[in-house]
Amino acid sequence: MNNTIFNKLSPKETKFFPLLEEFAEIIMQVSTLITECVTNYQYDAALELFKKIKEQERRGDRLLADIFEKLNTTFITPFDREDIHNLANTLDDVTDNINSCAKRIVMYHPIKIPESAVKLGRILIDGAEILKKAVKKLATLKKDADTLKEYCNQLHLFENEADDIYESFIIDLFKTETDAVEIIKLKEIMHELEDAADTIEKVGKVIKTIIVKYA
Repeated sequence: MNNTIFNKLSPKETKFFPLLEEFAEIIMQVSTLITECVTNYQYDAALELFKKIKEQERRGDRLLADIFEKLNTTFITPFDREDIHNLANTLDDVTDNINSCAKRIVMYHPIKIPESAVKLGRILIDGAEILKKAVKKLATLKKDADTLKEYCNQLHLFENEADDIYESFIIDLFKTETDAVEIIKLKEIMHELEDAADTIEKVGKVIKTIIVKYA
């Protein structure tokens, strides 16, 4: 009981909020870069965009390590350490998915990129924009809980839309593509894009858990 009272009265360390917001900005940048890559696909341009995405992905890795270090050295955190840990990890997973997609485009050198990839890219950008808004609201969680919940609901809708696009793509792919190697290439590239949309929604689920605990 005394510890609970002490935690309530003690000032919470707010340095985690700008770090999480920086992570959301990284996701915005890599979402924009991968969408540019699939929209006007040319191999040389894709290679340069992959390098930029990789640079941001490594920036995210450094940021994740910084967050974990601060979790280990901070006395009072704004949320449970486990929740901050899960949130940072899931944000990092989004950048990993997008980096993995770009890497496969460069390694596999597909003949063409389907229009479905462009649609998924746009969903990623939309999701990243909502994600930035949601992460920013964590600092004012008690006041903005309803707004945060709405952002999480929007992320869920984006994920549903991404699932529909991916399923339609798979159906069309096996109907129209006769080259087995190209089927494998495109399926893996699109799977990484769809995974990125799924993981953005997972960030929303982590935020929902935080809302339940602290709003």
